[in-house]
Amino acid sequence: MIGKLLLTLAVLLGAYAVIRARFRAASGSESSRPLVPIGAVRLVASILIAVMALGSSLYVFQVWRHDQERVQVRVINANTGRITNYESRRGSIEGRVFKTLDGSEIRLADVERMIILSAESDSNR
Repeated sequence: MIGKLLLTLAVLLGAYAVIRARFRAASGSESSRPLVPIGAVRLVASILIAVMALGSSLYVFQVWRHDQERVQVRVINANTGRITNYESRRGSIEGRVFKTLDGSEIRLADVERMIILSAESDSNR
């Protein structure tokens, strides 16, 4: 994710440098004036960068908020049918390993299955 943002920023800076060099070369001769004022180009570029930064910040915030959601994790042993309930954060679940709210790390065996329920759906039962 950060790589994509840095690549976009590098492309914008490169485009800015090319446009700036062309405007400097064009301003060297008094007979040719740029069609668009430099101030307008800077304003549009600044607004574009601000909108991109705001959108990226909003996306990062939404991902963080989704990862912080409390969920109920049900671990079911396929051999015995025993069900064990845990509470975790959605971002703490990685494959067959998750960390509970009290800090315990749970690793599922091959015969165990995991069901993830949101906290809202559990309170409706």
